[in-house]
Amino acid sequence: MQKKPNIIIIGGGLAGLTSAIVLAKADFNVTLIERKKFPFHRVCGEYVSFEVLPFLQSIGFNPKDFNAATISKLVVTSPTGNALKADLSLGAFGLSRYELDNALYQIALKEGVNFLLETKVLDVVFDNEKFRIETTTQVLQTDLAIGAFGKRSNLDQKLKRKFFYQRSPYLGVKYHIKSDFPTDTIQLDNFKGGYCGISKIENDLYCLCYLIENSYLKTFGSVAKMEQQILYKNPHLGHHFKNATFVWDQPETINEISFEKKSLIENHILMCGDTAGMIAPLCGNGMAMAIHSGKILADHIIQFCSEGIDPRKRKSLEENYQAQWNQVFALRLKIGRGIQTLFGNEILTQIIVSGLKKFPSLTEAMVNKTHGKPF
Repeated sequence: MQKKPNIIIIGGGLAGLTSAIVLAKADFNVTLIERKKFPFHRVCGEYVSFEVLPFLQSIGFNPKDFNAATISKLVVTSPTGNALKADLSLGAFGLSRYELDNALYQIALKEGVNFLLETKVLDVVFDNEKFRIETTTQVLQTDLAIGAFGKRSNLDQKLKRKFFYQRSPYLGVKYHIKSDFPTDTIQLDNFKGGYCGISKIENDLYCLCYLIENSYLKTFGSVAKMEQQILYKNPHLGHHFKNATFVWDQPETINEISFEKKSLIENHILMCGDTAGMIAPLCGNGMAMAIHSGKILADHIIQFCSEGIDPRKRKSLEENYQAQWNQVFALRLKIGRGIQTLFGNEILTQIIVSGLKKFPSLTEAMVNKTHGKPF
């Protein structure tokens, strides 16, 4: 019997950590490379659909152990403040990436995953059925390479991925705040050029995270002025910014966020999470989708490569992974992209919020379509 292939995962976000844990549990030799050191903050909405709960509990993670909030209600507001309310039939938990990523990192360590932290990957080359991975400190060789390096990376440029050459207009900004906002609600507040989510996370903290066209930052010159001139016009957001206690001196930000469609496999590198495809906002939850995509990829590697890797097995792995990924996520992404085109548009959002208030069953159906099933 051939030995199981060695695996290197590039990126320690939710998808990368999930793949690492599942593969290590199946006795694969896994190395994960991450350019930062755990724990650290990421720009993220920090809302996690309960569709992931059975899986997370199966690997030893329970949100209650981290004082995560339980979220069961959704509110969507138009730029003028008109509000649409709906129940979340599946529900979700709120937990910061600082806590969640670090918890998964600790589980991965216990499962025997080898970590190279504070290490940047400079290039990945596939040749003669092996990957050559060049980092800032060494050159590694492996049988399988997993790309989990986020929405946009220097590796995308190295791989000449098409989306990298299309400028993205979006800026992401995240704060942790203390507020009197309801603990069981996630609220999406629209404004010209974007929208903001606020929801409870662990302890007495809330996550306030928004996406906006970065042209507004250029226009107003600073994040604070942009917020005052654009976000404050939604009365709900104005209330948050004026009355909440902001925990950080400066927000976490990320520029050039790309929601373009991406290829799932590049030069035999298997992509998952944000690296794999357009995990757009308003698809129910990008965090849950990242975790699920990491598990799907790991399950396929276990299925096709437990007795070694060769060109035939590699081809079967890639074809079946792509088919399963599309089956699970394609429709959800399509619906999410459609909804996203309406958010940030002042007139359309007002019309839709007003219209959906008259048809609660339609609202519930749309919410359910953007969330996945428990796995």
